[in-house]
Amino acid sequence: MADTAPLLESYAAGRWFRADDEGRPALDAVTGEEVARISSTGLDLGAMVAHARTVGGPALRALTFHERAGLLKAVAKDLLEHKDELYEFSFRTGATRRDSAVDIDGGIGTVFSIASKGTRELPNDTVFLDGGLEQLGKGGTFVGQHVYTSRPGVAVQINAFNFPVWGMLEKLAPAFLAGAPSIVKPAAQTAYLTEAVVRRIIASGLLPEGTLQLLCGSPDGLLDELTVQDQVGFTGSAHTAGLLRNHTQVLHGGVELTVEADSLNCSVLGPDVTPDEPEFDLFVKGVVAEMTVKAGQKCTAIRRVLVPRAQQDAVTEALVARLAKITVGNPRSEDVRMGALVSLDQREEVRKAIQSLRASAEIVFGDPDHVEVVDADAERGAFLSPVLLRAADGAVEPHDVEPFGPVSTVIGYDDLDDAVALAARGKGSLVGSVVTHDPTVARALVLGLAPYHGRLLVLDRDDAGESTGHGSPLPVLVHGGPGRAGGGEELGGIRGVLHHMQRTAVQASPDLMTAITGRWTTGSKRHDDGVHPFRKSLAELRIGDTITSAPRKVSREDIDHFAEFTGDTFYAHTDPEAAAANPLFGGIVAHGYLVVSLAAGLFVDPDPGPVLANFGVDHLRFLTPVKADDTIAVTLTVKAITPRTSADYGEVRWDAVVVNGAGEAVATYDVLTLVAKSL
Repeated sequence: MADTAPLLESYAAGRWFRADDEGRPALDAVTGEEVARISSTGLDLGAMVAHARTVGGPALRALTFHERAGLLKAVAKDLLEHKDELYEFSFRTGATRRDSAVDIDGGIGTVFSIASKGTRELPNDTVFLDGGLEQLGKGGTFVGQHVYTSRPGVAVQINAFNFPVWGMLEKLAPAFLAGAPSIVKPAAQTAYLTEAVVRRIIASGLLPEGTLQLLCGSPDGLLDELTVQDQVGFTGSAHTAGLLRNHTQVLHGGVELTVEADSLNCSVLGPDVTPDEPEFDLFVKGVVAEMTVKAGQKCTAIRRVLVPRAQQDAVTEALVARLAKITVGNPRSEDVRMGALVSLDQREEVRKAIQSLRASAEIVFGDPDHVEVVDADAERGAFLSPVLLRAADGAVEPHDVEPFGPVSTVIGYDDLDDAVALAARGKGSLVGSVVTHDPTVARALVLGLAPYHGRLLVLDRDDAGESTGHGSPLPVLVHGGPGRAGGGEELGGIRGVLHHMQRTAVQASPDLMTAITGRWTTGSKRHDDGVHPFRKSLAELRIGDTITSAPRKVSREDIDHFAEFTGDTFYAHTDPEAAAANPLFGGIVAHGYLVVSLAAGLFVDPDPGPVLANFGVDHLRFLTPVKADDTIAVTLTVKAITPRTSADYGEVRWDAVVVNGAGEAVATYDVLTLVAKSL
């Protein structure tokens, strides 16, 4: 074996494993030279799964969400510092520098985003509460709460060839944050780039051992090792997805399978858009970008271009003119706009798909069998011209055949109902886009298209400057789609994390619920040791620490002063006759914000101390009006304590209940403060 074609290694059970055979070659998409060889012969897949369960899983679940998020952020920083090394590998996949940025920088950015979400939206704990407390009994001694907890299983991630970095990281980060150790299986064609990323992560020493393993080669037998607590995330063809769905461990063993498969995505030009409108150029640019970025090898690329029949000629001409400016060739060349497909085999698959499309569509731009290339050999590299087709009326193939390359088909529609019906013939897509400046058109198309799509971009002159484009999955939004697209969901902010966890409805007494969740539960015991909780540091505070204030009269003078001072002269606070006529009030009542303000004066300790700042109020509700000359008192209880790992303070959530002289709750809310970790 030549030195220039090393055998890729798997990272399994704490060591790098090298197969004892020569493996099969992975070729440079541009030159046809061997980049690496790949084999998993002799790899103990059972040992990998066991290592993840017994070593990686326990180590990961011992960390809080914030600690896991901190490790992910550190990994992203380390990869960012070494991304130039990854770009060198990426060129060999046929990707241009722009393509590599989508894959490499996009993947790293996704890790940053998920880590940030974990810190901001998840507690510094290992349990996540879903929704509010449910009172299950009249007396308040029996309550219910939905909670998410980590599963003691393994997340197996089988990725596609087109995004060897982003595809891995967008699955790894949510699983890691959820407490699930990952076994990553990259596609053979570009596994050398994924291996380079994993080598960098393992070399950094940032992740606990066993939380990330890499399988380079055949995964045959891997699913046999999985059981009911394990999950498989797959991105690839519908054919392979079908094989996985029919695996006995998926059908009968309880293994959860998430699929992202084929997708005949569409972009719809609104009937309001004419060639002299800015949306027309946005539409044309968007279609060409999706045809040529990653040489069209994107599961989110636009395959079907749906346009009003009156604009078919204009759109086709504009697309042809723009495609004529696309230069194809060596992705290292600054003059090249589109690189190669990932392999010669992939090029042949796309050519076959084009031939199928030609049964009901004519080619209006490009030649599948010939392309002029820059700084490369057109025969040795997997180069293909962008190909644009125009469908005949009643065409079938464009709605059934996915050419996974730089190919799109223009299809005319009669009206909005027809556009929706044509889009629906794709049988479910990852993403669709609507280009219009007409609010009525936007609403009609989105409501019609939504059941068939996981994500919809509505593009016009107002959002174009900030839009990330039709084909860009974003870490804060769900990536997936119904039907043909696989029915799976990934990303979506914290949704992608919770997907890997188990949601359980817990029923218990308030005290035991507090113990289980680590969050004070209404009805649970309060603790008053005589020390004002605002005098306690974060280290001294305990869940349930409380203070109950002395009562305070809310006088008519207080109400009049607040009305004059704030300008809030609503009749219920200023007009006795009108206030008395309203059965909700029955007379002059205090402003709700006056009640909350007075309540703060009742519980705040004024001297400098560990409480650094109040940064908000959540879930404020005014339950009963406070009439003039009634009294109020407030009970404040420590509800949740969240240390910040990167600061010398943490967040404390306080449960606040304001009652009137009769003991009725008049206002409830959560007070949020920043508290020093030590005095």
